[in-house]
Amino acid sequence: MRLLQAASTSIGSKILIALTGLGLAVFLIGHLAGNLLFLVGPDAFNQYGHAMVSNPLIYAAEAGLIAVFLLHLGKALAGFLANRAARPERYAAKKWAKTKNPASRKSLASTTMILTGTITLLFVVSHLATFKFGTYYESPAGIRDLYRLQLEIFSHPGYVAFYLVAMGVIFFHLWHGLSSAAQSLGLDHPNWTPRILVLGRLLTVVIAGGFFVLPIATFLISRGAR
Repeated sequence: MRLLQAASTSIGSKILIALTGLGLAVFLIGHLAGNLLFLVGPDAFNQYGHAMVSNPLIYAAEAGLIAVFLLHLGKALAGFLANRAARPERYAAKKWAKTKNPASRKSLASTTMILTGTITLLFVVSHLATFKFGTYYESPAGIRDLYRLQLEIFSHPGYVAFYLVAMGVIFFHLWHGLSSAAQSLGLDHPNWTPRILVLGRLLTVVIAGGFFVLPIATFLISRGAR
């Protein structure tokens, strides 16, 4: 009961948003590592996919992932609406904080977190559905041929473009989100903050870069396979 009360406070909500956000970032890293097996070859990628879908906990994991997304977005939206209600006046022109305070972290990325978070959630649901309910091909090993399915899906330039735009949105969200999460968890110090900011942005580039490479590489491989 006390835990729920603490989570409903302003500070508790920020901590919960930070923890769920970091959890989702860890998921992205793990998901990227598994997807990069596509570049190793069909056997490695299909075995990875089979290990995932044959795990009896897969449905609980998928439901948990969506639940964490909804909790993360719901808490962030509630905080946004509360802040807006507390300061209802609208400015004629948005003034970025850096114009008045160079040390401020307010930016376009920070002020569009709700929008980019919502788009990210919708993309994840769409992406999961695309591969989960996509055409079932069987590999020579007798398991689902996800390698062939991915080749088929990313052979369409329109889907590749859609995927790259979604990755751009996720990059934008992580660019502010990772450093903001560290600040919400109390990791805010004159000596450490700049390093945490650089580390968060470096990690963002690595994650987004990996997810940018995959659809382009898959598209090129699909062209060569024809």
